[in-house]
Amino acid sequence: MKKLISTILIALLLFSCKKEVKKENEKLNVVTTTSMITDLAKNIGGDAIDVKGLMGSGVDPHLYKASEGDVTKLLNADIIFYNGLHLEGKLVEVFEKMESQDIKTIAIGESLDKSILIGSDYFASNYDPHVWFSVDNWKTITKFVIEQLSAIDQKNAETFKTNGKIYLTKLNELETKLESVISTLPKEKRILVTAHDAFSYFGKAYDFNVVGLQGLSTATEAGVQDVQKLANFIIEKEVKAIFVETSVPKRTIEALQAAVKSKDHEVSIGGTLYSDALGNLGTVEGTYIGMFEYNVNTIINALK
Repeated sequence: MKKLISTILIALLLFSCKKEVKKENEKLNVVTTTSMITDLAKNIGGDAIDVKGLMGSGVDPHLYKASEGDVTKLLNADIIFYNGLHLEGKLVEVFEKMESQDIKTIAIGESLDKSILIGSDYFASNYDPHVWFSVDNWKTITKFVIEQLSAIDQKNAETFKTNGKIYLTKLNELETKLESVISTLPKEKRILVTAHDAFSYFGKAYDFNVVGLQGLSTATEAGVQDVQKLANFIIEKEVKAIFVETSVPKRTIEALQAAVKSKDHEVSIGGTLYSDALGNLGTVEGTYIGMFEYNVNTIINALK
């Protein structure tokens, strides 16, 4: 029933909202889904484009549903960037409607070569959608977004390329910083336990054993057996700290901590990590680079 109502709402908006005719000197209207993509688009587009992000800080893209206001923004977009790989699973129907209106709709995650994606037997897309937790992936996506913006707004192509080059330099500097900090933690201590399995690309890049209580999607609930099994793993591996995520209720990690305690062991909550969304707009953690640095510092400080 809810799906039917959603379909009717989208259909009504498609008929009632006419895409505004763009004047020659108006900025490119870019709509993005996650806060990571919003930050990326702003870094590349700068003042040459108008970016509207649908999801803010602390928003879970796995469960996000489009509002009437979102559909209106999407209908007036010149180009839509979304993650893809089924991250925004509840928006697929909306994106299909946008494509039927000849609005350029692009899944940035699907620009990556399939050989570097992490597969999963338990997720609908068969690939882990949390591709931003590899800086290498993000650099590839940055280049892809530069190309897409340049193709649709050729008069500002040089601006996009210049801004993109500056941002790629910052991403290279970020990688160097992260490697320096992570190198201070012995490999045997690199075990990252989080609320859901969002950090596999990070683990692959920096040699961490990553274990999520829930699966790749937060729509997957962790059962009692999952909690007990992970509690035993924490005790066996002498894991010092586990982590909450900003976009996932902390009760699952608190239940895991309690399960460890019930077995006469202790594990601390090492801090809160940004997983599916950046921090508040205007803060350091509200940027992709700031978020990544914050996460790594939090992890290393808690596990040392």
